[in-house]
Amino acid sequence: MSTYHELEEREYGKLTGHIFKRLLSVLKPHWKAVLGFLVCIALVSAIDAYTTFLSKRIIDDGIIAGSREAIVRTVILYGSVVLFQAIFTFGFIYLVGILAERVRYDLRKSMFNHLQQLSLSYFSQTPVGWIMARLTSDTERLSDLMTWGILDSTWAVINISTSAVFMFIINPKLALIVILMLPVLIVVAFRFRSNILYHYRQSRKMNSRITGAFNEGITGVRVIKALSREDDNLEEFSELTDGMYEASFKAAWLSALFLPTVQIISAIGLGIVLWRGGSQVQTGAMTIGGIQAFVSYITFIMWPIQDLARVYAHMQNAVASAERIFSLIDTEPEVKNRYNTVDIESLRGDIRFDNVHFHYEENDPVLRGLDFHVKQGEMVALVGPTGGGKTTIVNLLCRFYEPSEGTIYFNNIDYLDMKLQDIQSRIGIVLQTPHLFSGSILDNIRYGRLNATNEEIEEAARLAGAHDFVMRFDHGYDQDVGEGGNLLSVGQKQLISIARAILAEPEVFIMDEATSSVDTLTEALIQRGMERLMENRTSFVIAHRLSTIKRADQIFVIENGQITEMGTHKELIHNKGKYYNLYTKQFRQELEAQYDIFNRPEALKTSP
Repeated sequence: MSTYHELEEREYGKLTGHIFKRLLSVLKPHWKAVLGFLVCIALVSAIDAYTTFLSKRIIDDGIIAGSREAIVRTVILYGSVVLFQAIFTFGFIYLVGILAERVRYDLRKSMFNHLQQLSLSYFSQTPVGWIMARLTSDTERLSDLMTWGILDSTWAVINISTSAVFMFIINPKLALIVILMLPVLIVVAFRFRSNILYHYRQSRKMNSRITGAFNEGITGVRVIKALSREDDNLEEFSELTDGMYEASFKAAWLSALFLPTVQIISAIGLGIVLWRGGSQVQTGAMTIGGIQAFVSYITFIMWPIQDLARVYAHMQNAVASAERIFSLIDTEPEVKNRYNTVDIESLRGDIRFDNVHFHYEENDPVLRGLDFHVKQGEMVALVGPTGGGKTTIVNLLCRFYEPSEGTIYFNNIDYLDMKLQDIQSRIGIVLQTPHLFSGSILDNIRYGRLNATNEEIEEAARLAGAHDFVMRFDHGYDQDVGEGGNLLSVGQKQLISIARAILAEPEVFIMDEATSSVDTLTEALIQRGMERLMENRTSFVIAHRLSTIKRADQIFVIENGQITEMGTHKELIHNKGKYYNLYTKQFRQELEAQYDIFNRPEALKTSP
């Protein structure tokens, strides 16, 4: 699995040609729209060149020759082709607008769908800001490149081609002079290419980090203010923005220098044509209308080249965005289905860990040869110091990660032979910090089973002990929870998450320190909801408050990735080992806290 910084560096190795092949594959499903706007833009460009040729005829055959009939005839023809040009102009603008939205939709859908398939390790190692930048700003830039960028480029190329054809019709020698200037412009473009691309890449890289800093600064604002970290955060943010400013400034400076360079070369070419053409007019080898049309064609050639330069400068930025988007899409999930998976009807049954080892980083083991057997319907409690491996066991059970060594069995079947969806859809989990989605309480509970009726949702809330407090809200189950559930207390969010788990009807249930951040009364409510949820289900409970796990059928004391003690509450207390020490120490601390509250109220004033 690549880390964030490795991912950034890997992007620089991609070839622009490869990127454009990938972009063409994105356009392939919409080839009819692409063909339509290319035909329209080609006709618009050809009519532009033809109307300029008609202006030559008006001057030479009408004005200079004194033929009113020729002027009228040419003006009517001119008006007719301009009318057709207007129709085709509407066509290509409409088609490219539709195509831009389709491409943007396809890219975002493809990335979002792929994100759903990636392993938990990807999200643990990749900043949210980096992902959000891919889904938003990079997608916008790429869709613009693939639509308006292609349109501008196509218009420029066809305009140059049609103008060159009419110039050769009018005067081949002068046309040849103009054509010989084109390689000079191409050389200039390639000289600027690598530098512009490099600095735009640096700018986009810094932008990803800035987006991540924004995200962390907003989501962690309470911690920042509590620790008075505003000035430090501002300093760190300034360093990031300074880096982005420097890279963007250099890219903008090169882009700005590009256009004047093209203009100077264009002016030189125009001067040569006017000098040679004027001489030919005096000798009669060139008409006045011809030289006027010729000057217009030179503009038709030079301005599109400047447009190509502008598009090319933006293209470098879009290519850097494309590299990032495709690097996300190309990321392979670490945890995925095997080829020959077995279909299972249920996860109900025994669960067994057989010599399970696991590490997040090489040479840094988290679990060391774990062996245990849990029977159907048992409640297992995992206790021990922070960092011992309790949450890792839960992550392995849910198959968010897979063992580095050893095997995990459900009903004597290696769970690597099962489908991920079959495992994860049958396991319910309530986390220490529950996450609620923006919306109503009803919607958040229904997330456990999307086809549930309102009556089933209310019943799940009653079983979880959440119904009473929900009904105290003005809008009841339609009450908005705010972003991330911030309008609710921790205990209320926890009870809603338990109701959501009850509604999902899991066959295996996991409670990860769900009562560590609530008061004693709320803890009692949560415990009642847990008991109802765990009835007849195999369940795993991680708890720092050991009073919540006395009823467990088995208690595992986890230290340094190993089970150091195993048994029931009574057995472990009787053995007076590590669990006994943990329990008595915590019990004594709870008694002291209660004594301080009821017998020394002044302690509340000095407590942290």
